[in-house]
Amino acid sequence: MARRSQDSAAEKGLPVHTFIMEGSVDKWETTESSSSAHYVDEDNDYYEYDDPNFDYDAEILEDESPYPEVRCAVANTDDPDMPAGTIRAWILGMICAIIIPGLNQFFFFRYPSVTVGSLVAQLLSFPLGRLAARIVPRVTVFGYPLNPGPFTIKEHVIVTIMANVGAESAYATDIVAVQRLHYGRVYNFGYQWMVIMSTQLIGFSIGGIAKRFLVSPPSMIWPVNLVYCALFNTLHSQVYAGIGNHGGPTRERFFLYAFVGATFYYFIPGYLFTALSIFTWVCWIKPDNVVVNQLFGYQSGLGMSLLTFDWSQIAYIGSPLATPWWAQGNVAVGFVLFYWIVTPILYYTNTFYAQYLPMLSRGAFDNTGKDYDVLRILNPDYTFNLEKYKAYSPLFLSTTFAMSYALSFASITATLVHVFLYYRKQIVIQARRSLGEQPDIHARLMSRYPQVPDWWYVCIFVTMFAFGAAAIELNDTEMPVWAFCLALVVAFFYTLPIGIIQAVTNQQVGLNVITELLIGYLLPGKPLAMMLFKVWGYVTMAQALMFTSDFKLGHYMKIPPRTMFWCQVVATIIAGTTQLGVQSWLFTSVDHICDAQQSQYFSCPNTQVFYTASIVWGVIGPGLHFSSGKVYSYLLFGFLVGAIVPIIPWVMTKKYPNGIFRYVNVPVMLNGTAYIPPATAANYVPWTIVGFIFQYLIRKRHFSWWSKYNYVLSAALDCGTAIGTLLVFFCLQFPRNNKIGADTIQQWWGNTVYTHTADWHNAPLRQVPAGKHFGPDTW
Repeated sequence: MARRSQDSAAEKGLPVHTFIMEGSVDKWETTESSSSAHYVDEDNDYYEYDDPNFDYDAEILEDESPYPEVRCAVANTDDPDMPAGTIRAWILGMICAIIIPGLNQFFFFRYPSVTVGSLVAQLLSFPLGRLAARIVPRVTVFGYPLNPGPFTIKEHVIVTIMANVGAESAYATDIVAVQRLHYGRVYNFGYQWMVIMSTQLIGFSIGGIAKRFLVSPPSMIWPVNLVYCALFNTLHSQVYAGIGNHGGPTRERFFLYAFVGATFYYFIPGYLFTALSIFTWVCWIKPDNVVVNQLFGYQSGLGMSLLTFDWSQIAYIGSPLATPWWAQGNVAVGFVLFYWIVTPILYYTNTFYAQYLPMLSRGAFDNTGKDYDVLRILNPDYTFNLEKYKAYSPLFLSTTFAMSYALSFASITATLVHVFLYYRKQIVIQARRSLGEQPDIHARLMSRYPQVPDWWYVCIFVTMFAFGAAAIELNDTEMPVWAFCLALVVAFFYTLPIGIIQAVTNQQVGLNVITELLIGYLLPGKPLAMMLFKVWGYVTMAQALMFTSDFKLGHYMKIPPRTMFWCQVVATIIAGTTQLGVQSWLFTSVDHICDAQQSQYFSCPNTQVFYTASIVWGVIGPGLHFSSGKVYSYLLFGFLVGAIVPIIPWVMTKKYPNGIFRYVNVPVMLNGTAYIPPATAANYVPWTIVGFIFQYLIRKRHFSWWSKYNYVLSAALDCGTAIGTLLVFFCLQFPRNNKIGADTIQQWWGNTVYTHTADWHNAPLRQVPAGKHFGPDTW
């Protein structure tokens, strides 16, 4: 009996791809037990063969996923008669689609922020669902039971999906924020709503096409969903494969302990002793030494202090307990190489005149080291004025910001080359057939449910295209419809290759920079058009992949696809509308919002990055930044580097199939640090350390403990920290305008020591003399 199994490869941490059975038996190498054999083909695909003479239970093999990660988190059974899209689930889901996105929009403008995600919805909706099952009368509404009985795991999944689909702040709200805060332009609600709906929903039509490649194949794991599955099965006491024989407390009890502990613990780094969050202990020793602060600081430095004791900092870029270690290792190598080696070399050699600027910053600067005043180079109609620009200053970026652009350029071409080298066969096969892999148990169980008709996706596309076209044509946006169409083409082209990378590694390559580059050259000097093009080009792809990721969660939990479709569409509409309302309230209620030193930490880091990008790509344009002879022209070589580098590990893997190069994933290495800025080393370094401990050491040495508790612990820490953050803010910071403990708790050494450092004050290595400037004399 031959089977495609990745157990040996996956348990060793081998980055497996899609597995197509091919090759002859004489290629197989017998293992020491002589009960099975394996080989690695020329493309580094791993196969196993079970000896027909060995007494193996074939039925068990067929009823398990080939991946241990999936087996230890996902149930391999299904009850097709279990209620899913009930009235009760829809009501709870819509409540979550209001509360969760509203809270996240609130936290979006804060740093460090905590995304109140679907894990919190999972936790809170569980007792609500069980309460509803007890107290709601058993009557029918329009022929449907209002209370169909016990709150089921499938209803729970529907509620969580509706909370998750609009949980993160809609990217298009940044357009509204930047236009209002920095360009002084406030558009009517109809324009704002249509832009947000179009950008959030049009990607679902692309996701409907991509999901046949990214959902059903067993090797498209989508690791982040395993955390959700583990929590679902824990709360509903489901029994599933791969749990191991480890003793100790039950998962339910373990989750409760970790959740309560994380909730109360957050009061320490979040309020009582905030220096544990910004743990720049080296800078405390030498607070005025600029070099020391640049190397060891977290606010504007490279973060060589290594540690933080705040889970919200560690998990800011995603839970380290949910990403495979080999992928985390690639991110860590990229961070060390580009930010701890290349960046200091560039900075201390004064490349790009960097020494007059902070080492790490998300802002834009003029040639005196001050924040760039974009209004000085704009006409009254907010278009670019070249003469004003020549009289004022070129734009300068911190070294880390410039590095992030170079890596973004490289990751765009590296993704295409990597997917071509490693996945070209699978893509061709799946283009010819509905599935290129033998369906696993989950795909077979899902085959009994009716699929979503293609015309549903067509209707979504046509409607949202009309919304987008109307928004840009009926308002002064400077963006023609042909640019809108081009943005959608870019998103469609990249969805599949980036989706494969994300489904395997839990890392997404962003399209924001390539879209900025395109529109910057096509429509220079038009920042409003640039922001719209960027959002449609990038978010359409991101929403398509979120749609397929949620479908994979539904695939694991056996939710009918048509129910999945409608709950995502409805929740997205509700969430986007809610976020617009919350954002408007914040701008009118929070004093000094988006100031760098805002007292309640509403410094708007993401909005600041978005605004800086609008200056770089929209106002001034890439022609005046990256063309030959300009300050940052060398960054464009990132495209060439990205196209060449993936070939090296591919060639080395073919020559040395068991060597270390089989673990190298160049797109992840290049793009893994894409959150910088606004993320800093305070997020990446501890994330890597925790990931190494849990995803490598514990997984390797205590696999039964890891398989039973790892994803449950991740869910508990995320939920507990999110609840703790809410309690701290609404109980201790928001009341009395953050004056509670202002003269006592807030002023003691543990809450102020890190603010008296050169790192906290963004000190550059060199100061510009009064009346002077740095950089070229003409530009």
